[in-house]
Amino acid sequence: MNNQESQDIHENIEATTEENTANVTENSEEQPSEVEQLQAKIAELETAVKQAKEGQARANAESYNAQKRMEQETTKAKKYALQKFAKELLEVVDNFERAIDSAEQCGAEGAVVEGLHLTHKSLLSVLTKNGVEVVNPLGEKFNPDYHEAVGIHPDAEKDMVGVVLQKGYTLHDRSIRPAMVQVGA
Repeated sequence: MNNQESQDIHENIEATTEENTANVTENSEEQPSEVEQLQAKIAELETAVKQAKEGQARANAESYNAQKRMEQETTKAKKYALQKFAKELLEVVDNFERAIDSAEQCGAEGAVVEGLHLTHKSLLSVLTKNGVEVVNPLGEKFNPDYHEAVGIHPDAEKDMVGVVLQKGYTLHDRSIRPAMVQVGA
C-alpha cells in the first residue's frame, strides 16, 4: 500500500468515525427526550391513579356516612313516631285526672272512683311502656327544656319550682309537653 492509499483509508476511517459520532450524538439527544417523555407520561399516569384512588376513598367514605346518617334518622323516626299520638293521649290523661278530682269532690261512690283510678293508672302504664314519662318537677330547679314558667311563686326559693299547674311529659327524654310551673324569684 502506498502512502496515498493509506492516507485515503485513514481519511475514510476518520470520516466514518465522525459520521458515527454525529449519529450517536443525534440518537443520544433523541433518546433522552423520548425517555423524558415516557417518564413524564408515567408520572402523569401515577398522578391519575393516585387521584382515582383518593376519589374512590372519598366516595366510599361519603357512602358510609350517608348510610350511617340514614340508619340514625330511621332509628330516630322509629323512636319518636309516637310523639303526635302520645301528645294527643295526654289530653285523655288530663281528663281522667279532672274526672278523678271531680268525683272525689262530689263524694262519688268508691267503686266509680276506684275504676277511674285504675283506668288512669292503666293508661299511664301503657304510655310508660312506650317511652312516655311524667314530668312533675315540684321542688326541683327550673329547667327551661322541660318546664314552662307561667308565673312567680312568692314562697319558693329562687329558680326553684314552687307550684306545678300542669304536669309535663317526655318521650324518650324529649319534651312533648313542658310542665307549666310557677317559679320562685
